[in-house]
Amino acid sequence: MRNFDNIQEQTYDLIVIGGGVNGAGVARDAALRGLKTILIEKGDFASGTSSWSSRLIHGGLRYLEYFEVPLVRESLREREVLLKTAPHLVKPLLLTIPIYAKRSRPYWKIWAGMFLYDLLSYDKTVPPHRMLPPAEFKQVFRSLDPEGLSGGAQYYDGQVTLAERLCWENILAAKEAGATVLNYVEVMELVQEGDRIARVHCKDILDGAEFTISGNENAVIINTAGPWVDRVDERVTKGTTKQKIGGTKGSHIIVDRFPGTPDTSLYVEAKSDGRPFFIIPWLDKVLIGTTDIPFNGDLDRVKADNAEIDYLITETNNIITTASLTRKDIVFTYCGVRPLPYHEGKKPGALTRKHILYDRATEGIHNIISLIGGKLTTYRHVGEEMVEAAYAKMGRKAPPCPTLTTPLPGCILASDPRIQKTAREYSDRISGKTIYHLFSLYGTKATEVLALTQDNPELGHRICADLPDIKAQILYAVRSEMAQTVLDILRRRTTIAMQDNYGLDALPVVIDILSRYCGWSRERCERAIVNYHTYMRENCIPDYILAAEKELAAI
Repeated sequence: MRNFDNIQEQTYDLIVIGGGVNGAGVARDAALRGLKTILIEKGDFASGTSSWSSRLIHGGLRYLEYFEVPLVRESLREREVLLKTAPHLVKPLLLTIPIYAKRSRPYWKIWAGMFLYDLLSYDKTVPPHRMLPPAEFKQVFRSLDPEGLSGGAQYYDGQVTLAERLCWENILAAKEAGATVLNYVEVMELVQEGDRIARVHCKDILDGAEFTISGNENAVIINTAGPWVDRVDERVTKGTTKQKIGGTKGSHIIVDRFPGTPDTSLYVEAKSDGRPFFIIPWLDKVLIGTTDIPFNGDLDRVKADNAEIDYLITETNNIITTASLTRKDIVFTYCGVRPLPYHEGKKPGALTRKHILYDRATEGIHNIISLIGGKLTTYRHVGEEMVEAAYAKMGRKAPPCPTLTTPLPGCILASDPRIQKTAREYSDRISGKTIYHLFSLYGTKATEVLALTQDNPELGHRICADLPDIKAQILYAVRSEMAQTVLDILRRRTTIAMQDNYGLDALPVVIDILSRYCGWSRERCERAIVNYHTYMRENCIPDYILAAEKELAAI
């Protein structure tokens, strides 16, 4: 229940605006240290940049070229933290770099980078790099373009297959530690009194209700709104703010596995312009991306355009000669905006990926800190730094940071005997594939999902014939994971939308469960279907498909 009257009666130490992974990390850290914390997000948790990444937990190998050694070290350390505290979500990933004599960085330079990468990850639990001479590389990777090939390199980083779930588990951890967390709540006004923000005036996006969140006398406001940071900062009742975000657009495509799909991920350079991109096995498909284009458009409608899609298809075909990908092979496209620092005239690739804690005391407001930048990999450290800064503003000594070693709520190893025990317990009605899939999504919380099927065996049936997800996940998303829309369920609590026809085929099943088990009215269900179709057309379904549909309808 969303009890706004109760919230208005409270005062808070920390008000976090933005429920992506960085905001979630701040809320979790603050709540675990005992600060009375509230987090608000204008959409769903992880509905912005956090869910549109390449889904890598990595040190940023190419950042070494820009001499951002501290950022690489920070990222490599945080990679190890996540491998230990969220092993069900974050797993080691082998990446391969093909090296070409005339269109790549030279062999010696890649080797030097690999050596330094290993040196900076001295506390790693993954194997070190290895260099492959041309003959060995060609033998192992027979489908890759052999022209000018001078060898290759292999190294390990991490992959978070379900980045949205990583964000959610931080939200859940914050909630379990006493934080108040709200999705679909937008900041309308930051009410200033003197040199401080005293209150945050908000609007519930779902029903239009308005309410106010008040800080105590030493409260700190944390703005982790990602690409929307400037928009939030502009809602102060007095004064002005300067532009901080110079976002760049990153697009991805998802395709089915194709001839020559490698067993490892590829980190390659585009043949046409030398820009690096990834070709990554993801679930039973292949994730390809990303682009890096300056973006100044509508942040709520960001879409991979036809040129970006064709670029990724062409460059993949250039690298993997047997791929022969076309537009028809696209399963899903997605696009996000990186909240990078604003620097007029700088190329996107040259913008720093290091996060910046911007204290608005320089603008005359003494209790707001805005986050510029921030990587998926380093979100935990961002949370630690933000909370330390908040304590300093409050004039209080910060307790030790607990998040460095505290596991996330679902933490469980794939080898844990509880998984096999659960698989045996439900073997008479739910497949082993589904059981293991649920543990990879929910970790230890998978048993809560499965428990819903005991009294209602129908909830153990699959949502889609070709995917392991079951109907109980729909009910669980609404009852236990604050899902408010069909999009929340199909795109962020599960990844059905990204794997099966944009989730359109699953809509009837989802609506049926929401109607019968969650009390959704016919009107709400009909509105949900329209909203879902609208979102997919505006943000995910390629324009060339929509144009073809329009031409067909005209005929």
